[in-house]
Amino acid sequence: MSIRYDFRTLGQDVSGAVVSTIIILPWALAYGLASGLGPMAGFYSVIVVGFFAAVFGGTRAQVSHVSAPMLVATTVILMKYMGNPDVMEHASGPAKAFTIVMLAGLLQIVFGVSRIGRFIIYTPYSVISGFTSGIGVILMVVSLLPLLGASFETGGPLIILRAFPDAVENVNLNAVVLGMTSLAVCVLWPAKANRILPAYGVALIVGMLLALTGFGGVPIIGEFPTGLPVLQWPVLSLDFLVDAVQPAFILALIGSLASLLSSHVHDSLTGTRHNSDRELVGQGLGNVAAGLLGALPGSGSASGTVINIRAGGRTPVASVLRSVLLLVLVLEGGTIAEPIPYAVLAGIMIKGGWDIMDWRLLTRVRYLRLDFAVPMLATLILTLLADLLVAVGLGYIIAVLARAKEQGRAEMHGVLSVPLLDRTFLGEEAVAEADPFLTHVGLVDLRGSYSIASARDLVWIIEKDIQYHEVVIFNFSHTTYMDYSAALAMENLVAFAGEKNTECIVIKPSGSVAQTLDSLDVFRCLPNDRFVTGMDEAKKLALALLRKRDRGTEA
Repeated sequence: MSIRYDFRTLGQDVSGAVVSTIIILPWALAYGLASGLGPMAGFYSVIVVGFFAAVFGGTRAQVSHVSAPMLVATTVILMKYMGNPDVMEHASGPAKAFTIVMLAGLLQIVFGVSRIGRFIIYTPYSVISGFTSGIGVILMVVSLLPLLGASFETGGPLIILRAFPDAVENVNLNAVVLGMTSLAVCVLWPAKANRILPAYGVALIVGMLLALTGFGGVPIIGEFPTGLPVLQWPVLSLDFLVDAVQPAFILALIGSLASLLSSHVHDSLTGTRHNSDRELVGQGLGNVAAGLLGALPGSGSASGTVINIRAGGRTPVASVLRSVLLLVLVLEGGTIAEPIPYAVLAGIMIKGGWDIMDWRLLTRVRYLRLDFAVPMLATLILTLLADLLVAVGLGYIIAVLARAKEQGRAEMHGVLSVPLLDRTFLGEEAVAEADPFLTHVGLVDLRGSYSIASARDLVWIIEKDIQYHEVVIFNFSHTTYMDYSAALAMENLVAFAGEKNTECIVIKPSGSVAQTLDSLDVFRCLPNDRFVTGMDEAKKLALALLRKRDRGTEA
């Protein structure tokens, strides 16, 4: 990734760094508090993930930091290991949670080094849409309690909703005013002004001023430790690592997917082309560092990247400068954030949760095909009622099954299994004394690609036709792809034809289809003279086989 750098580019990067720093401040604070780890976990996530992803990643102006999907996934992990009293007795809960974060980063590095990063982007959009909308709902639910004057609750949506009646009973009206004001600023702030003064930053300032001038008596962030974080050493017991692979893999997948989607947004805005595999290595290094420092994991952020580019950021220097600015703030100026009310952050998070939901599809869900709508809604519901790890895993399975069913239907549209009239196919002279409506020969023409999705239907449909013919022609000249399952289906059909005493003729395939069929030796029971190169040869051979049968019958 070669970059020409000059003073003009430096000025653009400084502008992008300053604006994106202002934007990310409220999110780092809010996400850190929502996770239960505190503001420092959000700050250091922005610092280390942003730095490593910029220096070692493959997307020039990408902005990486703690994101909503990673926050929710990490909170699930934290609840499992830090919410269990037995685990906490041994003081290993946090260490186990952060070990999973490190392991997820290592898996991302493996994704990049093994060059499979480009394939992650093929995750079914129904799953992406479902868990994205579910995360949006969770962010809004998490914000309800602080909006009413309570503290952030780190439990899942159902736990938070159980605490909602008590929060309503003890509502702090000043907190409601502050939260609704910050939400209103985020919603009503003009888009043109957002390029100069970001709405989230304005909402934060307005909320703080209101809290200082007459709407006090609300929960605030208060004193939080500044300085360097404490290193979190990984737990390396074999039993735990085996148990940690599944949540780490899901965390790595979510982070990788979010990062690569953001990279594609970056490319569309800058006219450049990112390196997917290198980007995953950078993101992985950032998340390993986040785990070591006890910070939240992060990913590439589409919204942050857009803001950075529009503010002038053009190279990785912008993200590096942003990390430096935030580090200075954490080390020297942490007191600036102490008077910020929870309710103000809640209003900002509600707007963020609303924005992250996939309204483009949710508003059209009744018009969607079932094979798309079912995985999307199942993933959304499971994200809310179970957890993100289960939702993504089952969402994948449902999407794959639905896609396989639809793919099987599409593949079967390319199958032509028809009888051939003797008089039309073999010619007038060949059947001069025969019934003009006899069909001794059948044609199975396979056009397009065939996979496991259609293998069963291929056998079920074509078997019915084979038994009514004395000769069947398999035409593979128009077949573009065939996997091993479909190839084995062909073997079953040839074997069935033999059982029914039906002769088989094969119009030879080519390319990868021929390699697949040959590697399994699908037609090993057929003599060499049964293979032809076109329909004219197939016609001559079919006529010869029928005449041979007639002579055998007469004898």
